[in-house]
Amino acid sequence: MTKRYWNINLEEMMEAGVHFGHGTRKWNPKMAPYISAKRKGIHITNLTRTARFLSEACDLLFDAASRRKQFLIVGTKNKAAYSVARASIKARCHYVNKKWLGGMLTNWSTTETRLQKFRDLRMEQKMGGFSRLPKRDATILKRQLARLQTYLGGIKYMTGLPDIVIIVDQHKEYTALRECITLGIPTICLIDTNCDPDLSDISIPANDDAISSIRFILNKLVFAICEGRSSYIRNP
Repeated sequence: MTKRYWNINLEEMMEAGVHFGHGTRKWNPKMAPYISAKRKGIHITNLTRTARFLSEACDLLFDAASRRKQFLIVGTKNKAAYSVARASIKARCHYVNKKWLGGMLTNWSTTETRLQKFRDLRMEQKMGGFSRLPKRDATILKRQLARLQTYLGGIKYMTGLPDIVIIVDQHKEYTALRECITLGIPTICLIDTNCDPDLSDISIPANDDAISSIRFILNKLVFAICEGRSSYIRNP
């Protein structure tokens, strides 16, 4: 994997609040190597190490994107949802930002069935099929479509399992992480001081509660994906 320069600035990371961890009583001892200090009852993440792991993740994503690999970004808590959707759309990645449906990856055949139902309903609505139905039936189908849009809208174009999954908040998305581990799908996790750094392939120690921190990390990762895609276009 080729090492590249990603312009990861420590001052910008501090401005984004990337260094703020959880309270000292809510921590995972495995995170000790990634913590530099305690301040006012909270742990402070070592940003030098964060920058190193973030750079490694960017290198991995660049190489994967240059080989046309597919990515899924997962972040369903309120503070992450908008940033996840925005970053994913920019980088043309699949995403889940509302709720992780158990078995979404490990029971892919069921997910494919749901996606086909979603596509069929979208097409039926587009072609004016709902307007030809009795009002009650049309209402039921509209509710089904709205529900499918909420939970599957970010993966509507996904035709198979992703090659790499990016996870925002390991605790919140533990079910998604376990499915990736079961299937052997490489993961990149944004982890706070209460997480287990051993669970993902690349763990990026960072504040997973602040919108500014989440956005900073995602922006770097997405930039690497976009650069990798551009590299493929230039050198097919």
